[in-house]
Amino acid sequence: MKIAMIASEAAPYVKTGGLGDVMQALPGEIAKQKGNEVVLILPLYKKLKEGSTFELEELGNFTMDLAWRKSYVGIYRLKSRKKKLRVYFIDNNYYFGGRNTVYGDFDDGERFAYFSKAALAALYYLDFKPDVLHCHDWQAAMAVVYSKALYRSLWPETKTVFTIHNVEYQGWADASFFDNTLALPEEFRSTMTFDGAMNMMKGAIVSADMVSTVSRTYAQELCYPYYAHRLDDILRSNRLCGIVNGIDTTVYDPETDPALKHHFSASAMDGKKACKLALQQEMGLDIRSDAPILAMVTRLAGHKGIDLLCYISQRLVEKNIQLVIVGTGEKQYEYALSLLAKENPGKVAVRLAFDPALASRVYAGADLYLMPSKSEPCGLSQLIAMRYGTVPVVAATGGLKDTVAPYNPESGEGRGFTFCSYNGEDFLDAVERAVEMYHKDPEGFRALSRRDMEADFSWRLPAGEYMRLYEELLAE
Repeated sequence: MKIAMIASEAAPYVKTGGLGDVMQALPGEIAKQKGNEVVLILPLYKKLKEGSTFELEELGNFTMDLAWRKSYVGIYRLKSRKKKLRVYFIDNNYYFGGRNTVYGDFDDGERFAYFSKAALAALYYLDFKPDVLHCHDWQAAMAVVYSKALYRSLWPETKTVFTIHNVEYQGWADASFFDNTLALPEEFRSTMTFDGAMNMMKGAIVSADMVSTVSRTYAQELCYPYYAHRLDDILRSNRLCGIVNGIDTTVYDPETDPALKHHFSASAMDGKKACKLALQQEMGLDIRSDAPILAMVTRLAGHKGIDLLCYISQRLVEKNIQLVIVGTGEKQYEYALSLLAKENPGKVAVRLAFDPALASRVYAGADLYLMPSKSEPCGLSQLIAMRYGTVPVVAATGGLKDTVAPYNPESGEGRGFTFCSYNGEDFLDAVERAVEMYHKDPEGFRALSRRDMEADFSWRLPAGEYMRLYEELLAE
């Protein structure tokens, strides 16, 4: 099967969030399946073009129409021994190669409309006719629409899958964008129009053969206005499924993680105790083995539940616990949490930074991982935390609900502690239950930590579900 994946980021080439992690692992896992040939297409950002350690080779270039513009399209390929997975980059200095940004420019709509159209043109140039075209989030949404509008006669058997990683970001533009940039056939104006404007995610949802999202519960939630950011009617009217993300277990591995001075596994967990001591020393916490470390590595934003954390913070620090928070975000939360750390030295540590190596040390050294998100399409942090033996305390929403079964003290089953209603009191109750188990049932807590480490959170199972989805579409 020939599969083309189009996305705006993929680690280790460029990463701003969870999409980068997914696109690092999923294409490679799909390529492992017998008989598959996979290509991944990304923009060639400035950091890759000018300062990258990755070896790229130029394959060719051509000129492409984007409405009234004549746009240069260069194609680069990553030099790699992997024959079943090839990574290509779209080169254009105006849109990508000459800017320091990944997202956030005034013309992001035009940039990623160009990228989507150029990615399809590159596939045609490379003579790669996909059986499945799999596009991710709004930045690649127009590839789904352009494939239907411009490539139906060339690729009549190609099936399209559009995956929503976060419905909040949809790719809005004003109505003139249809003529000034997209220049699609007139019949697609209604496909793209939503509330009098252009909406690229809506266009992909309507055009795709299947829409997927990154957890089963999130797929259900997207059919309700509270979660769907106004697209619930559109999503209910189209084919939608949910496949839970995995993590790259070769990258997130406490036995080999280079960020850790002490390594450990589910069968030999002494290294985790050493990681806890090292984390206390690094973060300026009191050296204590009797107090559980509660941790968060996150964007400091309201929808991540930071408002709930701030609400319960004073009652939380009165307990026999320590708190570590790493991340950046909204200034109000940065200030509030920094003040909390200043008022509680040795007990609360806050690092306002994006630091992947420190994040690994937090996952490894903490006892409990807090994730009280208002909504969470899938979430990777709770999976990484469990991989490192850190028990999660989560809101039962989206992928958190799918991956963290609530602990049952009678049967011993479950993976962590959950709460259903988004409010501070229920969050605090879940934390208290977790802390109580840590203090009163240390053997049971260690067993829970070990079981979490032994769970299979790799991409093996999700990749199999995607393969079944592809096969079902091709059989239609």
